[in-house]
Amino acid sequence: MTEIEKTLDNKSIRPTAMRILIYKFMAGKKTAVALTDIENAFEKAERTTLYRTLKTFEEKGIAHQIDDGTNISKFALCQPGCNCEIDQDLHLHFHCSQCDKTICLTEHKIPHINLPSGYIAEDVNLVIKGICDSCSEH
Repeated sequence: MTEIEKTLDNKSIRPTAMRILIYKFMAGKKTAVALTDIENAFEKAERTTLYRTLKTFEEKGIAHQIDDGTNISKFALCQPGCNCEIDQDLHLHFHCSQCDKTICLTEHKIPHINLPSGYIAEDVNLVIKGICDSCSEH
């Protein structure tokens, strides 16, 4: 059993060929990917299969969805040990206005915010917008 198969199996995800390929594709990217990026990489696969795989990864804690303000949902693999829980594992995201890439800044955690009584957080997303290190070097 490969490392990817073990990772999927540990999260109760059946390691099908397509799921393994999508995981490898996402793992090879330094940036978050949109469904269209995955569609372009796997032209022969059905869009529904690709979307369901992303949603399964998200539901099982393998990947997280990022709303970077572009109106295009993007996905990135979670770091080992991450649970994407509001109270502890949230990190910053950076969206570059020049190259249009969104990057997880996993080493920069979002501090816990105490909400007023009666408020229940369901999602937290912090995106910093600007120019990434690659674009700022030009």
